[in-house]
Parts: sequence; C-alpha cells; structure tokens
Amino acid sequence: MGNATIEDEEVTWKTLDIPIYGTITAPIDKAANSAVVFMAGSGPTDRDWCSPILPGTNGSAKILAEALASQGFVTLRFDKLGSGPHVREDLPKFVGKVSMQTHMDELAGAVETLLSEREIDDLFALTNSEGAIHVVNYQLQSKSRRFKGLMLTGAPGRAIGEVAHSQIFNQAKSLPDVESLMKHYNEAITEFLASRPMVIDPSLPEAIRPILRSLENPNNLPFSRELWAYNLPEYIAKVEEPVLVLIGKKDIQIDWLIDGGALERATAEKTAVSFVYPENANHVLKHEEIPKEKLTAQNVGLRYNASDAELDKEAANAIYNWLKAQRDHETT
Repeated sequence: MGNATIEDEEVTWKTLDIPIYGTITAPIDKAANSAVVFMAGSGPTDRDWCSPILPGTNGSAKILAEALASQGFVTLRFDKLGSGPHVREDLPKFVGKVSMQTHMDELAGAVETLLSEREIDDLFALTNSEGAIHVVNYQLQSKSRRFKGLMLTGAPGRAIGEVAHSQIFNQAKSLPDVESLMKHYNEAITEFLASRPMVIDPSLPEAIRPILRSLENPNNLPFSRELWAYNLPEYIAKVEEPVLVLIGKKDIQIDWLIDGGALERATAEKTAVSFVYPENANHVLKHEEIPKEKLTAQNVGLRYNASDAELDKEAANAIYNWLKAQRDHETT
C-alpha cells in the first residue's frame, strides 16, 4: 500500500510495576507525525494478535502495523498483561490484580511511551474485539492525550456475557436437551454475576465447564466479572471523536447484523461514526472464502494466524482510507 522504508523499535513501560513490552513500527526517516496505537482482543492475545491457544504466528496486527508504517504512520502494538513471552515470569506478580483499570493503565502507558519517543500530532487507536472496550473506556476517562479517532474491529454490540451465551449455544445446539443445558449454564452465570459461588451442573458438556470455572478463578477476578456485564453500546454513544466500526460478515464470534446493528442504534445521532461490513473478513480481518454457514469455531480458529492467511483487502482498505481521511482532515 505504501513505499516508505520501515523499522522496528522495541519499547517498554510498567503497569502494576510489571514491564509491558511493545514494538514501534514506523518509517525510517522519522518524519511521520500521525500514529496508531493497537489494542489486542481477549485472552492471551499478544502484540501481533496471536495467541498460544491458536496455531500460527501470522498475526493481523503485525501485518497492519507494517502496512500503515509503509504509508507514513507511526504504530505501536504491545503485549498486554497475560500475553507474550514473559507471561510465566510475570504471572505471580499480577495474578488476581487485573481489572478494567489495569488495561486502561496499560494503554495510558503505551500512549505516554509513544509520545515520549516521537513527535506526534495526530494519535489514533486500532482495536480488535475486547480491545474496543478498553480504548473506549480510556477515551471517556482520559483528561489529556486522547485519541483523535478510534477504529474498532470485531467490536461487540452486546454485553460480553450475552455474546458468550450466543457462542456457547451455537456450539451446544446440536446436543440433546440443549434447553436444559443452557438453563444450567444461565443459572451458574447468575450466581457468578451476583458474586456467589457457582454450582456447575455435571450434565453440562465438558467443553463448557472449564469456561465457567475460569470465570470465578481468583486469578481472573475482578476482571472477568467486570467484563461479563460490560455493554459497549452504553459507552460508545458517549464518545465525541470520529469512530470507525468494522465487523466482517464472515466473523463467527461477533455478528455484523446483531452486534453491528446494536452499535448503529447506539450511535444513530453521531454523524462522526461510520460502519463497514466487509463481505469476506473474519474476526481478525483475514480473508475467508468459505460460506459463513459452513464455518465452525474449530476450523476458523485454526486458520486465524496460518502462514498463508491473508488480510482481507476490503477490510484493510477501509482502515487505510478512513485513517488517511482523518489525518488529511486534521492537516487542512
């Protein structure tokens, strides 16, 4: 997409007195003054948007960062707590301490680090999935160094618990007595949200029980309870800066009609919010040829970061064009 020669610079800052490691990818000539901070999605997703629970190292964030840098943007992506190569050594230091505030602190550290390294006039955020939540929270609570625009990809338009319910139902719907299974699941979640011990019915499938146990694992609290009840539409409606929401029509984790529709309704009075639904983009913005009705969680996950998985061109162009329009608008 661009012609600039680029370079990487490793940077670090601290959250909870634990080092956070990141990569600045930027044009080598140092002339760029517009920047993009990346925020990864849920779980142990690292700076490149790769995860140890999924095969492959061909992460979309690395591809996007290099493409944006070649077009003259400075980019910063980082391993949030719970991800990257230093997890084992750092885990005892942050176990049971991670919260919504922690992720905002990580992001604030990223912004501060980037601005201390480079002279930046225009600062934007690019997120995937859960990352939208943390960037929106940062944007609403930050008193300074706010982003001039947000790009939210694979953003949930329902409460996270509701999204998870939908995903679990889709996996269990072929099982006998699915209504009874979901009833037991809902009862356990009700206890969890009320801060009471969950009773996990033994009839629940083996694949579901570890999910429930992980929610109330002390290592994941208080964050898991905060996250489960979070409803992004309530907050995105308060953002004043320009926003791009991008959800691929081949995304099987977030539904472009249901989640996109909820976010559209929440921002109906915001003229600076735009929506793009690429025909063949999956949750991590890779191109997917298989019809959506034939996609399964297992085969999609195996392909997210495969070496031959390519960024969806429609999704990538939507990001590049929106970002360039915002940058050009700021300079006119």
